[in-house]
Amino acid sequence: MDSHVSYFFWDLLNYLINGLTQGSIYALVALGYTMVFGIIKLINFAHGEFFMIGAFIGYYCILSGMPFALAMPVAMIGSGIVAVIIERIVYRPIRHAGRIPALITALGISLFFQYAGQMIIGADPKAFPSSIENKTYQLGEVYFSTSQILIVTSSLILMLFLYWLVNFTKMGKAMRATSYNMKAAELMGIDTNKIISFTFFVGAAFAGAAGVLVGLHYGTVDPMMGMIPGLKAFVAAVLGGIGIIPGAVLGGLVLGVAENLVVGFWMATYRDAIAFTILIIILLFKPSGLLGVNRREKV
Repeated sequence: MDSHVSYFFWDLLNYLINGLTQGSIYALVALGYTMVFGIIKLINFAHGEFFMIGAFIGYYCILSGMPFALAMPVAMIGSGIVAVIIERIVYRPIRHAGRIPALITALGISLFFQYAGQMIIGADPKAFPSSIENKTYQLGEVYFSTSQILIVTSSLILMLFLYWLVNFTKMGKAMRATSYNMKAAELMGIDTNKIISFTFFVGAAFAGAAGVLVGLHYGTVDPMMGMIPGLKAFVAAVLGGIGIIPGAVLGGLVLGVAENLVVGFWMATYRDAIAFTILIIILLFKPSGLLGVNRREKV
């Protein structure tokens, strides 16, 4: 094989591995966007802040001496509880006020968490405490680290858990019924408020897990860290078909791989631009997303 072709092949594999790692993070956060939208048609732009909250809960847990295997579930539960409180106090009273008030409220909550975090924790990035031995492995000319393996495997386990939850449990059946027709679900005796709170909890827990994994992989956390990943996860949800759980996973992986291919074979400065370019293209040519179906909707 020609040396140039060989180098291209190995570089491509390395960028694909990096892309799958990044895409797994986007997919975990995008699942929260798509689940909440699927239930109550709310685009929760504060969702990226649950990613940040989870990262900081994990940061303080590990700093206190807690092992990573325990710190991550604690961060997930903490993020979920914060999301349930926000849903109960902020979103529930305006649930029937229309989409615009809900959207503006979500943006306000996002800004609140960002600046409250800077005021309480400080704006400077914090070095995430080392809780595992992050080794680098080599297979041919392909390199990958312990943290990358942990991100991909943890994401896969959480996604399989969500698939089981939604498709094979009583709570999942209630979630699907509420998503399909909330009024009919209420008439059948389903407590839709409980289902909505549970959906917020699960979505935020996944985002919190992603925050801890990112802190572990990149080594720093800060109060503004949820803004860009949150926006990109929204792009991933739209790309796959917002409201469709497999679509969020597909969208996250496609976006992560696309970003890393652009970084590797073009220019690193276009990493963020590619996400929003994809958003524009998908809205122009297939606004329902890769796995979505076009539907007529009354406004």
